Amino acid sequence: MLRLLLLLLLLPLGGPAALPTPPRRRRGAAAPPPALYLTRYLRQQIDHFGFDENLTFQQRYLVADQHWKKDNGPILFYTGNEGDITWFCNNTGFMWDVAEELNAMLVFAEHRYYGESLPFGNESFSDSKHLNYLTSEQALADFAVLIEYLKTTIAGARYSPVIAIGGSYGGMLAAWFRMKYPHVVVGALAASAPIWQFGDLVPCGTYFSIVTNDFKKSGTGCSESIRNSWNAINNLSSTDAGLQWLSSTFHLCSPLKNLQDAAILKNWLSETWVNLAMVNYPYKADFLQPLPAWPIQEVCKFLKDPSLSDKLLLQNVFQAVNLYYNYSGEASCLDMSETATKNLGQLGWYYQACTEMVMPMCTDGVNDMFEPQKWDFDVLSEECYKLWGVRPRPSWILSVYGGKNISSHSNIVFSNGGLDPWSAGGVTQNITDSLVAIVIPDGAHHLDLRSRNPLDPKSVQQARALEIRYMKQWIEKARHNH
Repeated sequence: MLRLLLLLLLLPLGGPAALPTPPRRRRGAAAPPPALYLTRYLRQQIDHFGFDENLTFQQRYLVADQHWKKDNGPILFYTGNEGDITWFCNNTGFMWDVAEELNAMLVFAEHRYYGESLPFGNESFSDSKHLNYLTSEQALADFAVLIEYLKTTIAGARYSPVIAIGGSYGGMLAAWFRMKYPHVVVGALAASAPIWQFGDLVPCGTYFSIVTNDFKKSGTGCSESIRNSWNAINNLSSTDAGLQWLSSTFHLCSPLKNLQDAAILKNWLSETWVNLAMVNYPYKADFLQPLPAWPIQEVCKFLKDPSLSDKLLLQNVFQAVNLYYNYSGEASCLDMSETATKNLGQLGWYYQACTEMVMPMCTDGVNDMFEPQKWDFDVLSEECYKLWGVRPRPSWILSVYGGKNISSHSNIVFSNGGLDPWSAGGVTQNITDSLVAIVIPDGAHHLDLRSRNPLDPKSVQQARALEIRYMKQWIEKARHNH
């Protein structure tokens, strides 16, 4: 299924998952040097919910207690998502920015099967039997056990109120953690968390229409140029000479040989536009790739005239994607197998998307700038069975976490950026007084979790202030309860 990458997309689009490369410092924001945190490991059960096997693994976590008030001061707990935890630590500057104000300890917990936290070492991804314990439920249980361990082993932490914080899939985990373990965390900040991108809770096309609107707003003719590029590729890829021209024009490391390769090219371009929408930040940054400020505006400078001939149009499209993949000017050719940082665990996420993280998405080519593609669960199921020998369960997440029926829960702040396609599946309106939605009109993917920056729009500054206010309320209330 050539569209599988997009259907499974929630950030991890980089290289192999087993041994990610060390994270790169991003520009334009102060990442904490490694000396600021300690790296620790905790022996965890591989299966928290069965008793037949007693196998264990080492879960990695990072601790920073420079600003912690040792008499039951709060703990800000990052619910690690699909990648190396040091990379998330270095890209979650908000927690470092507020630690002193809240007198808080910071803990960054790595998600099982990612980074160094591999339950079966090099065998972890060998087959579905070894992958069987890669679920959100097992990960949440790891987090709960880790917090209990910290509270019983760190002097002065027994009654420390814990707040879960996460972004993207990590934001989903933060929200679900508060729902499932309200006795462990007093509240949660769930940033850019598409907890409703399941079943038929939201229309399958909204995600890609948000991507399209980002391009439409960033330059005249921009989204139209991209919409017209698909037919241009189809026309040229019908001949060997055309395939050769495409390979040369896009400076591809591996030349296109057939129509299937041309389909991969289109998929790669689609992912590029999606990634640009996610990282459309107001300053230079290095999250998925090194990029300029407001990168979509820069890209759209190359895509002003959708009426150009096929070859001229695609030469402009190359200039646009070259800005994403080669902003540093160091790439000699463009590799279609890489669309984001290698710090994200591609294999692990694909397995999760083939089991419980089934997020319906579709395009129609009218309300969006992509080729029409219906949501086809059966095709996904067959692809997953071929890859892993497993079948996805599309309604399980709704059964286990409640879908939209979550009003009985409390103390969760859902933040979403208006520019972020994942807001399509996010909570963007208040549900109750304590299930609160914060919308950041000028924000891309969890901008609020990044370090403060002089170029931050006012909307994200206000969002962070509100998030801190809620966290202070939860901490105060927890203190009164003891």
